[in-house]
Amino acid sequence: MRTVRQRTIRLTNSEIDIFFMALALEEAARAEAKGEVPVGAVLVKDGDVFESAHNLRESAHDPTAHAEMILLRGAARKQSAWRAVGTTLYVTLEPCIMCMGAIIQARVPRLVFGAMDPKAGACGSLYDFSLDERLNHRVEVTRGVMAEESGRLLKDFFKRLRTNK
Repeated sequence: MRTVRQRTIRLTNSEIDIFFMALALEEAARAEAKGEVPVGAVLVKDGDVFESAHNLRESAHDPTAHAEMILLRGAARKQSAWRAVGTTLYVTLEPCIMCMGAIIQARVPRLVFGAMDPKAGACGSLYDFSLDERLNHRVEVTRGVMAEESGRLLKDFFKRLRTNK
C-alpha cells in the first residue's frame, strides 16, 4: 500500500513485485554504465527499500562482488545482524550457486528474480537450492518478473561486448 496525495492506493502482489523489480533494473543499469555485467538487486523490508546494489566484479577485482552478495553484506552491516528476516530480495538475474547459498544463509524468506540463467542458475535452471529439503532454510521464489526486460539488458550488454572486441 502506498499513499499519494492523501489517497491510498492498493497494489496487488504482482504490481508490487514489478515496482521493486524496476528498481533492481535501475541498479543493473548503474552496473552497465560502469562496464559491469548489468545485474541489480534490491532488498525490501516493511515495504521500503532497505538496501540496493549492483554487480562490481570487474571494478572491485572480486569474484564475489555479485549484486546479491554486496546487498546482503550491506544489509547485515546496516542492521548489525546477519539474518535478513522479513525481507524480499529482488534481483534481475537468477542467482548463482554462491548467491543462492548466501540468500539461504541470510534466511531471506522470499526471492523474486527476472531472467533465468541457464549457465549458472541455482534457483531452477541448473540447480534449485530453494527446494532442497536437506538445507535448513527454504526460500519462497517468484521467477520471471520482468524477465524480458532483464534478459534484454543482459543480451544487449554481451552483444556490445562481443562487437567491441
